[in-house]
Amino acid sequence: MQISGSFLTFSLFLAFILISRASSAHNKNDFLECLNLQFQKSNSESDSIYTPQNASYSSVLQSTIRNLRPASNSGQRPFVIITPEHESQIQAAIYCSKKYGIQLKVRSGGHDYEGLSYISQTPFFIVDMRNLRSISIDTEKNTAWVQTGATLGELYYTIAEKSKTLAFTAGVCPTVGVGGHFSGGGYGMMSRKHGIAADHIIDAKLIDANGQIHDRESMGEDLFWAIRGGGGTSFGIVLSFKVKLIVIPETVTVFNVTRTLDQNATQIVHRWQYVAHKINENLLLRLFLRSINSSNGKRTIRASFTSLYLGPVDDLLPIMQEKFPELGLVKEDCTEMPWIESTVFFAGFRGQSLDVLLNRTQVFVYFKGKSDYVKQPIPEYGLKSIWKFLNEEDVYRAELQFSPYGGIIDDISESEIPFPHRSGNIFMIHYIVVWSEEENAYSQRHINWIRRLYSFMARYVSKSPREAYFNYRDLDIGINKIEGNTSYKQASVWGFKYFNNNFRRLVHIKNKVDPTNFFRNEQSIPPVSLW
Repeated sequence: MQISGSFLTFSLFLAFILISRASSAHNKNDFLECLNLQFQKSNSESDSIYTPQNASYSSVLQSTIRNLRPASNSGQRPFVIITPEHESQIQAAIYCSKKYGIQLKVRSGGHDYEGLSYISQTPFFIVDMRNLRSISIDTEKNTAWVQTGATLGELYYTIAEKSKTLAFTAGVCPTVGVGGHFSGGGYGMMSRKHGIAADHIIDAKLIDANGQIHDRESMGEDLFWAIRGGGGTSFGIVLSFKVKLIVIPETVTVFNVTRTLDQNATQIVHRWQYVAHKINENLLLRLFLRSINSSNGKRTIRASFTSLYLGPVDDLLPIMQEKFPELGLVKEDCTEMPWIESTVFFAGFRGQSLDVLLNRTQVFVYFKGKSDYVKQPIPEYGLKSIWKFLNEEDVYRAELQFSPYGGIIDDISESEIPFPHRSGNIFMIHYIVVWSEEENAYSQRHINWIRRLYSFMARYVSKSPREAYFNYRDLDIGINKIEGNTSYKQASVWGFKYFNNNFRRLVHIKNKVDPTNFFRNEQSIPPVSLW
């Protein structure tokens, strides 16, 4: 009997697939046995290991997924989730991962915009840091040790329990995990006065690719530099950060003033670009732009000026009247409160108990986000074009955030830490479009919309490179190879956008501390040896 070449080729291909699947299943079983054995050696309980056979597996997996879009498009789910309570359990996970070639992902708060902490194209498992969230405050030295499984809300709440005049400069969303936020930068409502979160990291504990635990002294200044804005999971698993707390007044002032097009929103937004980065550094004037329905049923643009002033309202009003009278701020628009209450205000929970900061429950949505940096004001006709884009989407569906820079951000060298977005930036743009589960079948329409807007905005934003904020991760700007080696040239497509010239130094550090590229994902720093 004669066998055709095509049939033989298909048979060989089928055999290869079956062997690969059998090998993969064998590796997974061996990995689990390895993990249980290592846990026993360290006298650890195995109830922090979840497989799909566990009743709690799905709830543990989904509990900290902020963006449902990446998971809905992923063909892989983690075959194991580990929620360690001890450092030794993470060391065991690294050991078994290396032994059996199973990819390790680390999740702190689950807010990665592209889901890289909980999805993959290859078999993987998750080390979920949720149980490692202790926070220790030293009010005499104004410092804090915070484990990377803690959230920003938990950190703020714990600081406020100890002091009315200590705080920390970081983001506004209380469910964001400390691990990813700090290691990627950490912009917030006090950043013009006090810088970003990563500027205040003074020590850290990290487990490297060999399972060794280091502090700042033993890891060396190069690695310590890299994890403060260069993305910690490229270099190891950060267990905790020691940060310098900031001193604040007992009373701060907040306001949220809105203007629509018939209230001269276009002209006021245009003027904001000349003011927000130069005004008193105790004041941060953040701007949110949305398309809404007006009282007459027609579409309009709403500009919301959401702001924090580190001081009393009577000090704020003269500054606004001199520098930004176009907004027309009056005392009745403003509210004085302690700093800790302002964190609740900016998180969108005004009037609720401070206990809301301890709520780790996520709001689950489908979304796509992108970012840009602006160095020259956008002209009024450019703003009007943006309004047209916003009106293409349904009301409240899309939003642009303009976050001002200047202040102390300008005074810090772009090479001080990997976060390079310093002097010369007027503001950062955050683009986001959101949709519901029912609309997810049509998600590509929303993704195409934000990509068209991003393409249009190229004429108004930074160039060579077109900069982006690492904590607003965007795989559209470039990715590493899913399997195999990523070249320096390929990674530099996205690397220079996040880190500018600091990318070169990050690559060299990666080669020193993780030359085999054990810690990797679609946008992790590649080692030099892969050039």
